[in-house]
Amino acid sequence: MPAPRTVFRPLLLATALAVAGVGACSGQNAANAQTPLAGQPTTPAPELVAGLPDFTRLVEQVGPAVVSVQAEIGSKPAIAKSGRAPQMPGDDEGDGEDQIPEFFRRFFGPGMTPMPGMPGMPNARPRGTSLGTGFIISSDGYVLTNHHVIDGADTVRIRLADRREFTAKVVGSDEQSDVALLKIDAKGLPVMRIGDSATLKPGQWVVAIGSPFGLDHSVTAGIVSAVGRANPGADQRYVPFIQTDVAINRGNSGGPLLDTRGQVVGINSQIFSNSGGYMGVSFAIPIDVAMNAVQQLKANGKVRRGQLGVQIQAMDRDAARALGLPDANGALVATVEPGSAAERAGLQRQDVIRSVNGRPVYESSDLPPIIGAMAPGSRVTLEVIRDGKPRTLTATLGALDEASADAGDQGSAAPRSSAPAQANPLGIVGQDLTAQQRSRLGLQPKEGVLIARIEGQAAREAGLMPGDVVLAVGRNDVGSAAALDAQLRAAGTEKPVMLLVRRGSGTRYVTVTPAGK
Repeated sequence: MPAPRTVFRPLLLATALAVAGVGACSGQNAANAQTPLAGQPTTPAPELVAGLPDFTRLVEQVGPAVVSVQAEIGSKPAIAKSGRAPQMPGDDEGDGEDQIPEFFRRFFGPGMTPMPGMPGMPNARPRGTSLGTGFIISSDGYVLTNHHVIDGADTVRIRLADRREFTAKVVGSDEQSDVALLKIDAKGLPVMRIGDSATLKPGQWVVAIGSPFGLDHSVTAGIVSAVGRANPGADQRYVPFIQTDVAINRGNSGGPLLDTRGQVVGINSQIFSNSGGYMGVSFAIPIDVAMNAVQQLKANGKVRRGQLGVQIQAMDRDAARALGLPDANGALVATVEPGSAAERAGLQRQDVIRSVNGRPVYESSDLPPIIGAMAPGSRVTLEVIRDGKPRTLTATLGALDEASADAGDQGSAAPRSSAPAQANPLGIVGQDLTAQQRSRLGLQPKEGVLIARIEGQAAREAGLMPGDVVLAVGRNDVGSAAALDAQLRAAGTEKPVMLLVRRGSGTRYVTVTPAGK
């Protein structure tokens, strides 16, 4: 049974009538309004409550650097790697949020759809508007927001606190860290001061400023609940999230999380919710992670991450006991990819990684953010335990393969071969799967082709994306990038092509209609 909707319009109307009535009465007694009643105090009342936090000065100083972001969405797909979409399409009775299972929900304005081809869902994102927040990080017009706010946008508009509006250029955007860097043509803008998220501790006060539900410059406050929090729902293993109890809702995405000095320490990104609204658990991207992405987006237009080349799993009490360890701290190495940095460093299966460059690894989820924050080619010192004895190993990191990241691999080596761009008429660039990837996906040898890139508009509009695995073209199985290209060339562009696609644990056909057909 859907939850009752909160209705504001009648309340606002009643309030307006009540105010009008008060105004009329005040007008009739204008003379008396200037005369205080007998016994009425003529001086302000003293403060009766002291010691409570007051954020008015903070908001006055930093508020002008917070902006509203409006992204006009065309018919481009915007489906998360996991196959989930942030928001169901709306209907006459609500926005459909109650149809989404309990998971981490991103929050922004209407217009997002789930995986195309599901019952009642179109094959491409309908036109709409994504609403979010951002903040200015340089006086010459660089603005930071979330990737998911502007993903798939045709046009991005920025509205400043002084009501000026600009069309923004997307300098670069990184899905894994959920960071987007925008640029507007303006000078002398107010700037948000950058803080140090590494010093945050649970219990500290923090403040959020944003545009929940389009209500610009709304201010909420709370405390840091936890730091270094992994997010299993958003498939962002390279982000150690800041968890807070600050009230965050749709439209707050991309807004600043501030410490009591008015310095931004995070970017509000996600909430955990049964209903789609705030329930006391909010997540922010640490500002040091975001600024690392910003520097790379400015320099290269994309973010490159280090890769160790291991698949890891969590330790538990039973595993610790089996390995003769006194506790369950660390990341257990399940596999080491051939030719990877890990193999060259001498890592082996059943090694337990306890620290990287002296930084402790308490949970398996701690390792990917540490490695991913480093540039390819970085030398790292690994403290591991093997057969109950500590060892020190040195590794030179490789470069994280985007296709592996999209497929959910925490550090596998690059697939063996990749087809050249536009080797088939649909512009689907395939990569051969490794044996480890097939095993993890439950596939047989020579079964399936990983989609590395999509360069054809028709395939993008059909909802295909990097990380999908194509099992067949029509009735014909494919097991290599070359076979996929051959089948797509044979299918031609005269009629729609049906691809059997594995995404996550689900398999279904996706129909790609060539342009103009």
